[in-house]
Amino acid sequence: MTVTILLFAGLAERANEREIRLTLPEQASVRDLLEAVAEQHPVLAPLLGSCFVSINHEYAASDRIIGKDDEIALLPPVSGGEDARFSITDEPLSADKLVRMVSNPHAGAVLTFVGTVREFTHGQRTVYLSYEAYAPMAVEKMKQIAAEIEERWPGAQVAMQHRIGDLQVEEIAVVVAVATAHRNESFEAGRYAIERLKQIVPIWKKEMWEDGSEWKGHQQGPWNPLSMYEEGGK
Repeated sequence: MTVTILLFAGLAERANEREIRLTLPEQASVRDLLEAVAEQHPVLAPLLGSCFVSINHEYAASDRIIGKDDEIALLPPVSGGEDARFSITDEPLSADKLVRMVSNPHAGAVLTFVGTVREFTHGQRTVYLSYEAYAPMAVEKMKQIAAEIEERWPGAQVAMQHRIGDLQVEEIAVVVAVATAHRNESFEAGRYAIERLKQIVPIWKKEMWEDGSEWKGHQQGPWNPLSMYEEGGK
């Protein structure tokens, strides 16, 4: 069956049209529809993880079966749009969520980096960490890193999110997900992403110890956001 999908906001801008048509098998689900959109319109693939599907003016679950006469719309977030892949949040982070954001039919590998709060650093016990960020600039710098990665590894899809506020030991502070065609590229691009994030994204952490506290910066040397990260460890 052939269905028409209405597009809005950032989706319509990306596709350069307000609706797209797809051919789906009978009894196709919303999940099948999203996979078909990602395959036939790869320019939309990076946004699909944060979108919802509406059928006949109602939000539809992933297992909802689509009928040939249904009115279908693909809805981006009310605010944020493409920024959903790059965010600063005080909510708990999920690696699975970022994997869904970058997964696409052209990717043979999805690498995730999950940074957590550890209890001991150089023998000193951390009670908890407190993170602070210049959020608007941080999001823009995350987008810049993604653009650098896509230039170095064409076709790579990137998502990164960082948590702020007080985090206890073992809680997730940062998640980076990179999808590429081959695994070697995903390893290289993933390492590049987290090192550049530490280098140029304005996020600070305060280590809270049993006997004091201290604001900490990049652990690989003086913070210099104007320098370029190079593979090999600078």
